[in-house]
Amino acid sequence: MEIDTDKIDDAVLGLLWLTLHDERRAWKGFSWSALDRLHEKGLIADPANKAKSVVLTDEGLKRAEALFQALFTRAR
Repeated sequence: MEIDTDKIDDAVLGLLWLTLHDERRAWKGFSWSALDRLHEKGLIADPANKAKSVVLTDEGLKRAEALFQALFTRAR
């Protein structure tokens, strides 16, 4: 089985939206490899620091909200 890391990254980014606080910070309770990939894609600030949360970029915020809605909400 081949893992699609882009799909994993989308799910992680969508779930980061769920834990947003202080406008653009989200708890970093996900795998380091996924967080590193999101950083490489320019969607979050460098996660390798002492903070328990990561900062989403402007693009990351927009994409996280869209992914959260697409992946985790029901159609009305």
